[in-house]
Amino acid sequence: MTREENVLKYYVLCNKLKDVIRTGWKDWHVERTRVESVAEHIYGVQMLALAMHSEYKYDIDISKVIFMLAVHELEEIIIGDLTLFQISKEEKEKLGHNALKEVLGCLITGEEIEKLIHEFDERKTKEAFFAYQCDKLECDIQSKIYGEEDCVDLNNQDDNQSAKHPRVVALLEEEKDWARMWLKFGQEKYPYDENFKAVSDYAKENKIKELIKN
Repeated sequence: MTREENVLKYYVLCNKLKDVIRTGWKDWHVERTRVESVAEHIYGVQMLALAMHSEYKYDIDISKVIFMLAVHELEEIIIGDLTLFQISKEEKEKLGHNALKEVLGCLITGEEIEKLIHEFDERKTKEAFFAYQCDKLECDIQSKIYGEEDCVDLNNQDDNQSAKHPRVVALLEEEKDWARMWLKFGQEKYPYDENFKAVSDYAKENKIKELIKN
């Protein structure tokens, strides 16, 4: 293929993520005119990374983090958005790494990008761990926005397997609120450092949409 064809093939592949709605929102039947796509999540998590780096002064290469987050969901072009309730972390990474070869095979720098995604998955460098926390917290914050917009009806979840998870059931009973449950579940599930935990706590306890003027 020519370089022009390689550029356009890669772009068209990535463009598919604009139409892949995040599975968690589909599972919980989020009712909204526009529900977040994977591509929108990628944008959101990059913006969250910039804000966290700005306010908490992390000693990291933020340019590397932004690049890492730009490509961290490329596997979902092929395998879709699989949640922790559907597949194990190990199984997802195996499927994802195979999918990356198909997505990145047309680019000269494909192997370099693939290594960066593997670094993100392994979470051993400070940039990868920071990016991982941003990825998880962004989803938690998005749930709070949907919660404040009253987009989720807890009485309409009969076919939602996530809602039947024992810890989810317990947290819903404890918190009496879908978004608070989601944020608390994230705090328990993911290894947030004190700064990410503080932002999560603030989102859990306050109306965050009121922080901006319409």
